[in-house]
Amino acid sequence: MDSVMLDDLDRQLLHALQLDGRAPFSRIAAVLGVAERTVSRRYARLRAAGAARVLGLLSSCWSGQADWFVRLRCLPDDAPAIARALARRSDTSWVTLLSGGSEVSFLLRGPEHLLLDRLSRGPRLISVDAHRMLWAFMDEETCWRGRVSALTPEQIERLRPDYPATPAALAPSALDGSLLPELARDGRATFPELARSVGWSESAVRRRMAELRRARALQFSIDTDVKLFGYGVECMLWLQVAPGRLIEVGGTLSGDVEVAFVAAVTGSANLVAFVVCRDVGALYEYVANRVGALAGVRSVETLPISGYAKRVGPVGTGHR
Repeated sequence: MDSVMLDDLDRQLLHALQLDGRAPFSRIAAVLGVAERTVSRRYARLRAAGAARVLGLLSSCWSGQADWFVRLRCLPDDAPAIARALARRSDTSWVTLLSGGSEVSFLLRGPEHLLLDRLSRGPRLISVDAHRMLWAFMDEETCWRGRVSALTPEQIERLRPDYPATPAALAPSALDGSLLPELARDGRATFPELARSVGWSESAVRRRMAELRRARALQFSIDTDVKLFGYGVECMLWLQVAPGRLIEVGGTLSGDVEVAFVAAVTGSANLVAFVVCRDVGALYEYVANRVGALAGVRSVETLPISGYAKRVGPVGTGHR
């Protein structure tokens, strides 16, 4: 990622795109009170620098596939190659190096045994653990507050997509197999560009994308780096929480500015959280005085994130 400094307008733009990744620049510009050309140029600059990109992703609820957090303990010399290989797979995201490279963690969507059987036979792996995600306490709109705090409530209301209260029922389409991978690469690709890429008419592409969005099957996310917002330390927390306190603790953490994502999972550590802090001192204060003080938290395992082989979408421009 090239050196980028975010100003207030950049932060507002990223917040707007987190609300609706396909929002026309003209509508964003009108809400922000600037020229459409200014908004378009800002996004083009951020995307060209690898600082941000919009991705269209299939919801796991609609696909019927499970999400698994997988932890691989390995020798540090092998971790980068393992992470790169996992990053190239279409069924993985958030491929991270943890604890100086002694562990690789990633999110896997689909039948875990197809990948884990292969991994468990790897001669250089020390252990493989998989934890199925049971419940996510945050969604695309309520994700990390450090990235979604630039707009006023009135601006948010004007930019929020006007979805029906109840998601529409929707069956898979022959177009999905070619359209969804294109949106996963570039969620803001124009309709003519998408039509050329998938070999369908522009009207068919428009209609199918509208159907997918009304059904909540297609979600848009911003792929960016927390360091752009002034946060220098990232880590994963694996918490053992008393079952009767799980909903309370997960809901509480989801409201903290330090938490980018939190979910209930299977296993002895039944809650996982991605945490971002300004520095190591702030991380210590948060874990000791906030997380550790919550009723029901029995233990906390803190794993610093050393780097990413892949974030939310396919490997490409904008990944390090």
